Amino acid sequence: MQLAHMTWQQVEARLREGAAVMVPVGSTEQHGPMGRIGTDTICAEAVALRAAELCSAIVAPALAYTPAPFNTAFPGTVSMPEDLFQAHAAAVFRGLLAQGFAGIFVVNGHGANVAPLRRAAEDLAPGRVVLRSWWEPEEVNALRKELYGDWEGMHGTPSEVAITQALLGELPAGEAAEPPRRLNAEFIKAHAGDKHGPPEEHRAEFPDGRVGSHSALATPEDGARLLAAAARGICEDFLAFSARGA
Repeated sequence: MQLAHMTWQQVEARLREGAAVMVPVGSTEQHGPMGRIGTDTICAEAVALRAAELCSAIVAPALAYTPAPFNTAFPGTVSMPEDLFQAHAAAVFRGLLAQGFAGIFVVNGHGANVAPLRRAAEDLAPGRVVLRSWWEPEEVNALRKELYGDWEGMHGTPSEVAITQALLGELPAGEAAEPPRRLNAEFIKAHAGDKHGPPEEHRAEFPDGRVGSHSALATPEDGARLLAAAARGICEDFLAFSARGA
């Protein structure tokens, strides 16, 4: 159930039951030649909504403007300064808790969100906010490895592109039909959490926007499998969170 589609009376009834709430968080940034600008938000929201169907949860509107400074040399990317994003997320969390929600379960879709979201959560009462990225459940990671191996890469990944294909259809592969430059273990470790360089340097190093990710391996069928697996994992984690009394 989407919070934006509910009446206040419906919300009040769920609050009396001790309901927690899911908050999807994504980004507005390039995702390579065949990835949509809203990929991270589309994936986070779709996983949250599908998980909510499984466990009768409420899903708040997604936060879509988040930090992505390294991608601003690509048209369409809108990056929120990290401090403003952290303050905005914290204000949303406080507002939801003040309304009476028992806790907040963040469904994340963008690596650069993790650190500021964790800091925002730390400003609130311990245990009231939990953060899970949609790819974290064990079943999802196993499926990503099975389908794409090292070609999953770091950005414009075939797994996230596949989910958008399952939801919105396929876009032409274009130059993404050719595999990108492979990443070594040292690069992946050094750049985990979207720690990339200045925008112009980043675009020069990865001119089509992909970072070690062979997006053209994605299929809508894969996306449906990944979406279902992510929804199951997120639902399971949400129920555990709710059972703890948030």
